[in-house]
Amino acid sequence: MPHPLSPALLSLLVAVLVPAAVVPAARAADADPPREIRLWPEGVPGRGVAADPPEKVERGADDIQRRTNVSDPRLIAHPLPPVPEGRAAVIVLPGGGYRILADEHEGTEVARYLCGHGVVAFTLLYRVPTAGFEDDDEGPVMDAQRAVSLVRARAAEYGVDPARIGLMGFSAGGHTALVAATTPASFPGAEAGPSARPDFAVLVYPWRVLAEGGGGLWPGVVVDAATPPMFVAQTADDTASPVQGALALYGALCEARVPSELHVYERGGHGYGLRRRERSPGTADWPHRLVDWLGARGMTRP
Repeated sequence: MPHPLSPALLSLLVAVLVPAAVVPAARAADADPPREIRLWPEGVPGRGVAADPPEKVERGADDIQRRTNVSDPRLIAHPLPPVPEGRAAVIVLPGGGYRILADEHEGTEVARYLCGHGVVAFTLLYRVPTAGFEDDDEGPVMDAQRAVSLVRARAAEYGVDPARIGLMGFSAGGHTALVAATTPASFPGAEAGPSARPDFAVLVYPWRVLAEGGGGLWPGVVVDAATPPMFVAQTADDTASPVQGALALYGALCEARVPSELHVYERGGHGYGLRRRERSPGTADWPHRLVDWLGARGMTRP
């Protein structure tokens, strides 16, 4: 019959063995924590956002995190162990109507999902609020293009293939990603650094795709043979980002023979991110279709 351990001996064993089991796991979890990369350490170009009041993060009764007063635009990196041939990278742009950033369910949660499929992900905290500016997308587009150039410049550091860097935007972030992907880089010194043009774009319920009055695409958006491949997901009952915009964009992409894919689901509304909504299966389906699309291009890994 085994000899029972005395309380004193049991306490000693717990003190010795538990740290040995827990500490390595803790170290592994903290080995590559998210890191911040400031976009403009020498000063934000163009129309900036005042530093006072300071940046603020709040969570509403709807369980949506909202970040505002972003005066220092930056990337939040979610690194993965590098592989010899490099991974694809996606820069995620949350929505928020250029007033706030919904940077959890349309940012961090999405970045973690992509990391789970072997894609190096970054969340872009672009400047807000800019909704009161005459050209409210100018600063955010500048931030997005600068982010692409920076990730390309630091590709080796993050184990990224510099030829497979994409932008992924939700709502206003989708508008930003679309404009950034289809217009020349607008930030100072862009021509002297790595290209600011993304290699692909993912637009989820993109906002303001059509010009005011619905006469064609948003001003400045030019879809031609040089436009990067795009994946677009949308619901038909979205009143904030009407489906007609996604349809018009997809038509232009097809006409220009740009590799692209469009998914329109019957219902789901707007602003769901990765969070499934009741009786709206499309809100849970689009991420799987995105992984299929990326995988077909060799951009996902186990």
